[in-house]
Amino acid sequence: MRIQTFKSLLKQLNPCQIIGIRSKTSSAQYVASRARDPTFEKLMDKYKSLLKVIAIQDLILANPTNNPPSVSLDFLSRLSQNLHLNRGAVSFLRKYPHIFHIFYDPNKSQPFCRLTDAAIDISRQEADAISSSLIVAVDRLVRLLSMSTTKSLPLRAVFKVWRELGLPDDFEDSVIARNSHLFRLSDADEPNTHILKLVDEMHDKSFVASVENWRVMECCKEDCSVDRTEIQYGFKHGYPPGMRLSKVFKAKVKEWQRLPYVGPYEEIGEKKRTKTGIMGLEKRAVAIVHEFLSLTVERMVEVETISHFRKSFAIDLNIRDLFLDHPGIFYLSTKGKRHTVFLREAYERGHLIDPNPVYNMRRKLLDLVMLGRRGMLNNASTSVEIWQTKKPCLQDGSRE
Repeated sequence: MRIQTFKSLLKQLNPCQIIGIRSKTSSAQYVASRARDPTFEKLMDKYKSLLKVIAIQDLILANPTNNPPSVSLDFLSRLSQNLHLNRGAVSFLRKYPHIFHIFYDPNKSQPFCRLTDAAIDISRQEADAISSSLIVAVDRLVRLLSMSTTKSLPLRAVFKVWRELGLPDDFEDSVIARNSHLFRLSDADEPNTHILKLVDEMHDKSFVASVENWRVMECCKEDCSVDRTEIQYGFKHGYPPGMRLSKVFKAKVKEWQRLPYVGPYEEIGEKKRTKTGIMGLEKRAVAIVHEFLSLTVERMVEVETISHFRKSFAIDLNIRDLFLDHPGIFYLSTKGKRHTVFLREAYERGHLIDPNPVYNMRRKLLDLVMLGRRGMLNNASTSVEIWQTKKPCLQDGSRE
């Protein structure tokens, strides 16, 4: 009965009513009508292609038996649907000659694809950046576990974000096993499931959330015009170009900024079922997601991915609604088949304001994606001509 009452209060005190942003009856309707940010939308449009490029790159690098590592076009063509290559594998590969090189193997009598020297170089540089930043990645993982109410997470959830955290692909051995003074793996109640825990000695360690750094900087400004009581519990806000902010909206945001809340690394205690208590829980959820995004390499993550952590972080709200209701803190993009959320304050003109070595390497690969076929049209055509007469038609039905 108490649980039903609590859920009923949550519905009555929807975050959009707390802030006064959303007047639509459902988040799906608001997604369609929200104010879009062209800078983030343009960036996400390129990221759609980058994700497909990375998927193919991983397949190539996972096949070291070939020298150099490569995969057959026949194999990629059969995976076209799984990789969301709507026009077929060959058509997609030819769009990015700076990354993929198509060649004909006379010994196997079929065309193959390998990475270009530029793409291989970037991949190696990223691996080096991850290796040199391992201490930072370990700290991110410790912080992620510290935000959990039990100081533990299902290992499968960590597998969802290992790349976002800047962990190496063998992090079970290179990070968890080698840092037994920090982490411990144990069996879960479910079969074939493991739980990653912080060792008991780490439970009392305190952390400072990233938003505190902004608050300190704001308070130290000589020309600071913001009320100190607003900064104490506030978050940095910025809005999509053209988004109209009414006086009522501004007043409600100002009121929300002053609302006290339990930080992401603090014990939540008993959940109060009063109006103020529920508003505080909603703000705590914002703080947790804000910190989660701050721990990622690119300050962005798929909404579905972060949803896997709701139970561990004791978030009782719909994650997507949380992003929709706070457009000044988060930006939700719906480009492609995935919904992706960005930490707005971390970006300026489509780039991270404070980049890190791993991000810089991934950005290099994105730059090659953005180049497309520019500057290599002749070379790309030549590389295809070698095998075109050998195998004019592929299984995915495309003739290249």
